[in-house]
Amino acid sequence: MVQQASKEVIPLMTPYKMGQFQLSHRVVLAPLTRCRSYGNVPQPHAAVYYAQRATKGGLLIAEATGVSPTAQGYPETPGIWTQEQVEAWKPIVDAVHRKGGIFFCQIWHVGRVSTNDFQPDGQAPISSTDKQISPDAESGMVYSKPRRLRTEEIPGIVDDFRRAARNAIEAGFDGVEIHGAHGYLLEQFMKDSSNDRTDEYGGSLENRCRFAVEVIDAIVREVGAHRVGIRLSPFVDFQDCVDSDPVALGHYMIQQLNKHEGFSTATWWNLEWRSSTAAGRSLTGSCLPFRKAFNGTFIAAGGYDREEGNKVVAEGYADLVAYGRLFLANPDLPKRFELNAPLNKYDRSTFYTQDPVVGYTDYPILEDGSDTDESSSQA
Repeated sequence: MVQQASKEVIPLMTPYKMGQFQLSHRVVLAPLTRCRSYGNVPQPHAAVYYAQRATKGGLLIAEATGVSPTAQGYPETPGIWTQEQVEAWKPIVDAVHRKGGIFFCQIWHVGRVSTNDFQPDGQAPISSTDKQISPDAESGMVYSKPRRLRTEEIPGIVDDFRRAARNAIEAGFDGVEIHGAHGYLLEQFMKDSSNDRTDEYGGSLENRCRFAVEVIDAIVREVGAHRVGIRLSPFVDFQDCVDSDPVALGHYMIQQLNKHEGFSTATWWNLEWRSSTAAGRSLTGSCLPFRKAFNGTFIAAGGYDREEGNKVVAEGYADLVAYGRLFLANPDLPKRFELNAPLNKYDRSTFYTQDPVVGYTDYPILEDGSDTDESSSQA
């Protein structure tokens, strides 16, 4: 009798229990701004896009979705502050659920990462500060000078996040991910380079994190801790947002999350590792202590490939791995990872266009026989 060789165990393709959600694999669709929600209203073509990337028991996180009219900073991004937007999201969420997918909505407010053109009545973008972001030398982007929120206005912004979370659940989403990273409004408060306040929302670490903590607490009360995640990037310097002690910031926020029993996920973003190799990405690096301290599901993000993703799951660095550009270009990425199949190359020039098809739903899948690319681009 010939004994068959045992099938290779692929860490990314092993099942995982995320609180009350049973995942069939650990490959997560990262939230990706796609700029195709005309008039801030999600469109029918989004149902095609997300359904293409949905798998039974797979976790998808929707593109960053504005919580209010002042939350906008990019063209044609979706919102979830009106009933029209809620109704527009429903068939999109249904399309993912029909494939058996689990769908979270990332909710955000860009704060000062905006211009007067995106703001109601051309007003100044709101922020923790009135300090303007430095012009981007590479893109030539110039952001408008922000207006520092008055202390008494902040509870209203917290309520915008709470209402957006409630609306997301009404639209059918399984949960929400709070965007607390990448230099947007929550991080503008959290990091000391962009928070020069002297009220109870500025100064000490506890005060700087107060706004983010209030947002988390309000949303947990509204929809339940098991439906709430957050994205954090304490070590990243982006949009003039950097902290003098990111380790302390990260630990403090993990402590706040752990106060909520059953809190769903924390996505940890390490932009500085995007160009690193699997061999150079140390599991004893800056994020491992936070992964060990956090009671919920820890998601790693930041330019991972198949090899690195398998490594961080196998060695306990992360529970799940979020993929952006590779998942954009490969709607069937989990299957390709399982088969170790070639990957489509992504076209960076179509990332943020407003075309409803090109660079959006036209990437080939393995089943259609049209996939001929032999390698993925890591540029």
